[in-house]
Amino acid sequence: MVGRAKKAAAAIGVVLVIAAGVYVFATPYNRTPGVRLGGAQSGAPTDWRLVNDMRLMQLKPAGFPPFVVNVWFVGTRDGVITATRPDAGYWGRRVHANPNAAVRIADRAYEVKAREVSEMGERREMLSRYVDKYGLGDVPGMTLADLANDTLPWEVFFWTAR
Repeated sequence: MVGRAKKAAAAIGVVLVIAAGVYVFATPYNRTPGVRLGGAQSGAPTDWRLVNDMRLMQLKPAGFPPFVVNVWFVGTRDGVITATRPDAGYWGRRVHANPNAAVRIADRAYEVKAREVSEMGERREMLSRYVDKYGLGDVPGMTLADLANDTLPWEVFFWTAR
């Protein structure tokens, strides 16, 4: 009986090690958040619009525990726009607590700092770019009117190099 318990404990240990390895090394590039950003650390582009051919970027907000999440983004001349639902989501709360982060776009990683865009005119202009890039104009619940409504507007962050 003791032999079976040891074998079961060993099997559980192996499963946990494999799961941890997948979480750390594989999931940052899937829909499931992970902890490893990857990419070659790079200086900021002179024009962030050059990265707009990419659909997703990985965002690693500062703080503990570390995690990486895939987000939609729009590159502008001076930085990157991201947006998140106004539901007090985890990565948005983390950015409010500490605006420093790292992002990965394609195979390059950048150190960035967020500024929340709270002025409605600027927010609307940035969300318009977001809607245009992802073709959301006819998607129910994702149109510019939905994202930039006055009662429950999406949180918008503008990221620049640190």
